[in-house]
Order: sequence, then structure tokens, then C-alpha cells
Amino acid sequence: MSVFTDDIIGFKSVLRLAYNFLNGNSYLKRQKFKERKKLISVALPFSDLIFASDAVPVFPIRMEKFNIHPYLTALDTAKNLLGWNWTTKLLTIARKFDFLEILDNVLDDVIYTINDKYNELYDLAIDNGIPSDFCYGITGLTGMFISKAKNLDANINFTIRCSAWNKYSETLQDYVPRQIWVDIPPRNLDNSVELLADNVSKAISDLEDVTGNFVTDNSLKKQFRIGNQIKRFYKTILFELSNSDFYPCNPATFAEILALLGISFQDYNSNAQRYLENFSDLVKESRERIDKERGMDVSDMPRILVTPVFGGWEPQVHEILYDLGARTIYADWEILNLLEEIDVSKNSDPIRSYAEFLFKPTTYGIGYNQEALTDSYIETAKELQVDGIVFNQVFGCHSISNCYSRLRKKIRRKLEIPTTVINFNKIGENVEQVKTRLGAFMEMFHL
Repeated sequence: MSVFTDDIIGFKSVLRLAYNFLNGNSYLKRQKFKERKKLISVALPFSDLIFASDAVPVFPIRMEKFNIHPYLTALDTAKNLLGWNWTTKLLTIARKFDFLEILDNVLDDVIYTINDKYNELYDLAIDNGIPSDFCYGITGLTGMFISKAKNLDANINFTIRCSAWNKYSETLQDYVPRQIWVDIPPRNLDNSVELLADNVSKAISDLEDVTGNFVTDNSLKKQFRIGNQIKRFYKTILFELSNSDFYPCNPATFAEILALLGISFQDYNSNAQRYLENFSDLVKESRERIDKERGMDVSDMPRILVTPVFGGWEPQVHEILYDLGARTIYADWEILNLLEEIDVSKNSDPIRSYAEFLFKPTTYGIGYNQEALTDSYIETAKELQVDGIVFNQVFGCHSISNCYSRLRKKIRRKLEIPTTVINFNKIGENVEQVKTRLGAFMEMFHL
């Protein structure tokens, strides 16, 4: 899809985000062997305690070696001499004169490179006898540990109300001997906050043992402030930019940016300050593009929320919807209450504040009850002002995928917008079936 190319080659923040994700292998090696930092794996956006201990959080797939797009490699080589600003300007000029044919499909290539690796690791887990009742996301995660766990110093687990997730977490002892646990008790206990705060304190103590560093109230609050700023920018992209009638790029490109943010948000590309700066620049660049009308008028395109995707989804969905005249929104972390800020006020107790934060996604989102989860879907759809919902039903998911029947009834009653369900097992499978289902879905907008 070369239509993405002219959108993205001068979008410095997106290019940096993509490069920093794909270049994780080299960056993490440098952190481990040159900087002597401890690498601690994490899945789902729970990296704050790791950063506060001056360790490096790793969403495990980023230890893999990716085939980095030649344009991004060229940028990295040139930026050391010229900096990102001059480099992107020069290569943008080169693009106009067709000097660099390698620029086609830059971000498109990034997304497919990542998802090809997901499939590879999924197959690795299957070949190693992973239970067939695990969903794509858990199976892929297991493959990541089978492949690269030897590079890790520890893994941090957050228990959620999903039996498959907790079963998967227990198997990680086989790959990473040092396991750090944060058990999240049920919210309905009288002393649930105190219990969780104690569990967070124990995890911090374990992190101190692994890293040799002390975690203080100041180091916790410093990280929470960075995380809060990132979440504000994330919400700006979801609620301001994606709701605009004029996009800073092609809407399919915009969906790919959202996909990249969703993946990289889990460990902030292993560098919270750098990630914050890239996020800030992304919002700034997007607003500048919109002000200069450099992008695309999307006022006549319905906004479609596709969810959930964090456990695996078919990345061609947003391309199919774009071809059918729609724009795609990915907003899982907002739906699951993982973009909520953590209290950093002067007299706040950071450990208790973090405990309160952890309760939100497990009370209203991941693995809780269908009533609370579907209410969260409805509320987010209202706030995002979407025109339709595509529910991605992941095979093997027992905590979220089975809520669609209840969700559909609530959508009919409370939102009165079109909805459909698509089935997912593995990237690249059933694409034609997905096209047929989405085609029928989009017909409802042309009646």
C-alpha cells in the first residue's frame, strides 16, 4: 500500500517509535552488557515498578531480531550525523525525485514484520506442546519465552481474573527461574486495597533484590508522572485526533499508528523518557499537520471501533475497512482502564496509589465479570463517538471473547449502532471470511 508512504516518511515521531520497537534487540543488549542493567519481562502495560527500580522492562518479542525496513535503517545511520530532523527532510526530498524506491510501505511493512514474528513465535509454542486451550496472545507470549528467556534476569507477573492467564504465568517458571508476583485480590474484600498494597511492596522488595537498587517514594512518583503524561497524550490521540474530521495522514496509516502504540505501550519501548518524548512529538506533529491541512478529509467516513486486539487480531482488518470507506479505531487500553492516571499528589502514598490503579483494569476490564466489561465497552464507545463496533472474537479466550452476546444486546439498547463479530485464530487465516463479514457490516452504512 504505497498510499501510506507519503504519509509517513516525514512523520519523525512515528518513525522513531517504529525504529525503537524493532531495534529492541540491539538496544537491550547494550543495556544489559554495557550499562549493566537488569532485563525484566512484562506483558500488559505494567512496567512502572520495573522502571522505578532502574531496571529495563521488556515485552519479550522485542528481544527478537526483526528485518528492519531499509528506510528506518537509513534513518538510524544518518541520524548519528545529521539528527532526525535533517535526516527526514533530506530523505523526503529524495523521495520526491524517486531516488529511494525503498520507501514504499514503510509503516505497513513494520506492522507486518511484527505480526510475522508473532506467528513465528506462536508456531514455536505449538511445536513445544503448549495447551491448545490457550488463546493466540498467550500462546505467542509463551513462544517468546521459549525463544529468548535466557536473556532475562526476571519476569514480573500480575494475576488477573483469567484462569488461562494465570495458568500461563505459572509455566513461566520453566523459562525464567526468577519470578516476581503481584497477586491482585478480589475487590470486594474489606481489606483488598491493603492486601494489594502489601503485595506491591513485596514485589518491590523482590525487584530490589534482583537489581541491587533501592526503590523510593520519589523514584515511584517520578515514574508515575512520566506514565501519567504518556497516558494523557494517548488519550489526546484517541479522543481528539481520532475524532477529528481531518486526519494528519491516511486513516489506514492512522490505524497502523494506533496498532503500533498498542503494542509498544506495554514496555514503553524499554525507555520511558524517550517514549514520552516520542509521544509528545506525535501529538505535536499531528496537530501541525492538521493545521496545515496536510493529511486527509475523513468527515464522510464512519468511525469503527475494532476490539479486542491485544490478544491477537488480523492486521488486514483496518485495510479492509479503509477499502470499504471506513476508518478504524483501536482503543483496548482505554477500554480496559489501563490509561487511568496514578495519584502523585504531595501527600499520596505511591504504593497505595499503585494498588488503587491496579484494581481498575481488573475490576472493570480484563478477566472480571461480563457485566462490568461490557459496560466498559459501551462507555468507551460513547466517549469515542464511534459509528459501529467490530468485535474480534479470539479462539481460546475465555475471559473476554465470550461476552459478545451480552455486549450486542447492550449496544442495541444503549447505542443503536451497527455491530458485528469476526473470528480470529491466527494471523493470515480466514482473511476472505473476514472480508465477507466486514463487507456485509459496511452495507449497513449505505442503506
